Amino acid sequence: MKTLTILEVGGLEGLVAMIIGIIILVALFISFIITTFVKLIYESKDGRKFSKKQYWQTMLICLLLCGLVSGAICGGGL
Repeated sequence: MKTLTILEVGGLEGLVAMIIGIIILVALFISFIITTFVKLIYESKDGRKFSKKQYWQTMLICLLLCGLVSGAICGGGL
């Protein structure tokens, strides 16, 4: 029995879902790295503490910016 790939099955829904999933995972990873970097810089000055709320707000802002950039790139704006 021959194994069928996603493209041979006929629908490209699986491929589209995989691409969207990969974009989301990459955006999460990049946002995590940026947020951790911001937290380290913030806490290195004057012994300040980076709260959980600030962490998640920074993470959300980074995710929104990653979404904006990926939308511009995938949408053909750049």
